[in-house]
Amino acid sequence: VQLQASGGGLVQAGGSLTLSCTTSGRSFSSYAVGWFRQTPGKEREFVTSITRGGTTYYANSVKGRFTISRDNTKNTVYLQMNSLKPEDTAIYYCAGSYTTWAPTRGSEYGYWGQGTLVTVSS
Repeated sequence: VQLQASGGGLVQAGGSLTLSCTTSGRSFSSYAVGWFRQTPGKEREFVTSITRGGTTYYANSVKGRFTISRDNTKNTVYLQMNSLKPEDTAIYYCAGSYTTWAPTRGSEYGYWGQGTLVTVSS
């Protein structure tokens, strides 16, 4: 399974950005997908995840501002980010897990994309 994250960029605080996570795998609908982010000198942080059935989980820091969704017909998971803050600046990674739940720990994901940089200016 190969995952690819895209859609990062530079945005002003309060703005919006949509990230995409696509895969070439044929069984995309069979696994959960999570988004994590990391900044230099900090540990990787859970952002959000979605089960294969569409149940979603969010970190408290993004709840109410970010929305994860998936389109299995397009083998794509989206991360809609609204009301962005400078502290949201990070490299965002998507990851896949062949589990019926959507893990919040990175160690439970076996497949990772290369990451996309999101920069929020104040």
